[in-house]
Amino acid sequence: MRRRKINMRRFVLGLALIASLLLAACASPTASPAPTEGEDGAAGLSGSISITGSTTVQPLAEKMAEDFMAKNPDVEIEVTGGGSSVGVKAAAQDTADIGNASREIKPEELAEFPNLKVHVIARDGIAIAVHPDTAVSGLTVEQVRDIFSGKITNWNEVGGADAAIIVVSREEGSGTRDAFQEMVMGDALITENAILQQSNGALRTTVANTPNSIAYLSFGYLDESVKVLPLDGVEATEENAS
Repeated sequence: MRRRKINMRRFVLGLALIASLLLAACASPTASPAPTEGEDGAAGLSGSISITGSTTVQPLAEKMAEDFMAKNPDVEIEVTGGGSSVGVKAAAQDTADIGNASREIKPEELAEFPNLKVHVIARDGIAIAVHPDTAVSGLTVEQVRDIFSGKITNWNEVGGADAAIIVVSREEGSGTRDAFQEMVMGDALITENAILQQSNGALRTTVANTPNSIAYLSFGYLDESVKVLPLDGVEATEENAS
């Protein structure tokens, strides 16, 4: 019996940001089941689904795919990263069934790709993470902006040790970067001296292994390998992000 591809409505994830914790809203699919043709006439799902885009959403998408395939063993789901812009274009251009993005869908994208359907499924936060040995207990939004723009270059300017600050950032096209740019940076540009990484996982690994480094990181990637700083006195917790 030939396996048919599940008919998915194209969608991308939208991102809603509020307050200094940068709250993010993500999206979810609406699927149209394709009945399995059998002699007994029983309906079931079979086929394949491709999901790509935001690495912020990727862990959630992988878990959802795992659970879905466990309940529907004749369905194969492939989840990959690549960034939010990749997800938007892939969904719009039919190179993926589902596109993930961890930012607002831009007006120009909706105008260019009117077939996109946006569905919100979850909320995420973006935290400021530093190397565990960094002797700073918190920052203000203004200080973070000045650090990432290159105006502040030494930790002693914000109460830390006399050491150069190493800025780590996502690459252009990342939804996490777009969200951080909008909510924190405003018109200020991220310094050209920043170390760029292609995923949240790589961002975390770099900060965890690089003394005096700092980055913005999705809540889903926070762990004990990095130190999370309060922003304007607000702890980066799920309760404060709700």
